[in-house]
Amino acid sequence: MPTVVILDASLSMMRPLTTSSADASSTETRRSVAQTSLCSMFDYITANDRMEFCSLVVFSSLYEVLVPFTRDHNELKVLLVTDGNPGIGAGSLCQMLAEMKVQVDPKKNPLPFVFPSELHVFLVASQAELQQGHTLLHYQQLVDANGSGQLHTVEGPLSPKSVQSMFLKYAESQHSVFSTTLHCGNLSSEVQLFPRPKTTMVEKDTEVISKEIGSDLHIFGFLDMVDIASPPSFSRHLVIPVNLRDKSSEGKDGGGEKGEDETTSAVSTEEGKAPSFCVLLHGSLKVNNMVAMVQIAEDWYGMLYSWADSKKKSNMMLSLYEPGSTPLSWLGKTSLLGPCLAFDENPYGDNNKTPFPVRPAQKRSYAQNPVVWIKTGNLQSDVQKILRYARKLPDKTPVFYKELNRLRRAALSFGMQELLLGISSLLERECTLLPGTSHPDAALQLTHAAKMVKNSVSKEYSYNIVPLSTNFSGAT
Repeated sequence: MPTVVILDASLSMMRPLTTSSADASSTETRRSVAQTSLCSMFDYITANDRMEFCSLVVFSSLYEVLVPFTRDHNELKVLLVTDGNPGIGAGSLCQMLAEMKVQVDPKKNPLPFVFPSELHVFLVASQAELQQGHTLLHYQQLVDANGSGQLHTVEGPLSPKSVQSMFLKYAESQHSVFSTTLHCGNLSSEVQLFPRPKTTMVEKDTEVISKEIGSDLHIFGFLDMVDIASPPSFSRHLVIPVNLRDKSSEGKDGGGEKGEDETTSAVSTEEGKAPSFCVLLHGSLKVNNMVAMVQIAEDWYGMLYSWADSKKKSNMMLSLYEPGSTPLSWLGKTSLLGPCLAFDENPYGDNNKTPFPVRPAQKRSYAQNPVVWIKTGNLQSDVQKILRYARKLPDKTPVFYKELNRLRRAALSFGMQELLLGISSLLERECTLLPGTSHPDAALQLTHAAKMVKNSVSKEYSYNIVPLSTNFSGAT
């Protein structure tokens, strides 16, 4: 999850850091201490969370992006580093909070952010300074306005060590390495998950239960990729086997006869030769086009699969399902799944056809596929289809009106009445662009369709637009 660090660069950050020793020769300022602490935090992230992308932004009356990053932000964490001075006058924190309270349209407020995010505020100030002017209350209101985040303050006297401890404490809670053991029968491998999985809250009938990934992941079966299709996932994580070098360095301080250089050389030589179940599993899933079903915790499941970001490089990913016994409806209850050998007859049959998804016994009441407009391209494709048929009138008159009625019903179902007015305008435009050699019935049908689409906005759902009755048999 990318991290944006927003550093306060106002003049108040240049105030000297108050210390107990009161060293007059000390040149430490709140900004310099914040910068040093951020460097320590970035070093921790580099060592423990290599997949994290970070960006640095400074702000005062204006802002400047010092270190940008490029990535598709599915989830963004924001860190605000300031000395706790809320400012006065226009643009201050107090004024912003007051304007947010009286704002009639909540969408015009700067918070909460329009993307999934967490707002963490770091206050480089002593507790005595924060008690003045209700500073803690104001910044807590800022975090609460975003809906997710935390307020971080210095523990004990204000000093470079206490400020650095505040940043490292956050880094350890958010960017520490998440290690677990992957099991499959008698085989196992220690792996790391990036990004770190979060604790999930599950609502039961009478209580809310928190679920988190344990120290062991158990593979209990394999399925063809076509059986699993594109399941809904709660989160996705990159699975990386624990490096032999990292394991050796942990025990190197315990003593031994070999020197440090000799030990490092031996580790580097054996690293590529050491067998890894994780590498074997990844290669098998990729070659056979299969997924491995994994039990994350009690009544919580996921799947392992090979994912390629390019033609030459692929990685093993872990997708977590929503907690529950039936995360995928077409598979049924996960605990009841079993191997093919447990059945009297092979469910795949002689032609190796997939038994999933399991079709219901009852007959559907509809004969055609529903209209799905999840992405912009789907809607654009349906509109273009109508325009293609419109340019082939009168030969395509029946199918033109069929697609037009289909789009009208979908627009009314989704509450998109403005779309029908737009379709009416498009049909009127197509009528003006008809060549002089076109059939006269084409212009009549387009004019009729444009008028009826506009008038049908207020009509009932089952209303059908019918073609205009014309007769050009005697026309020359």
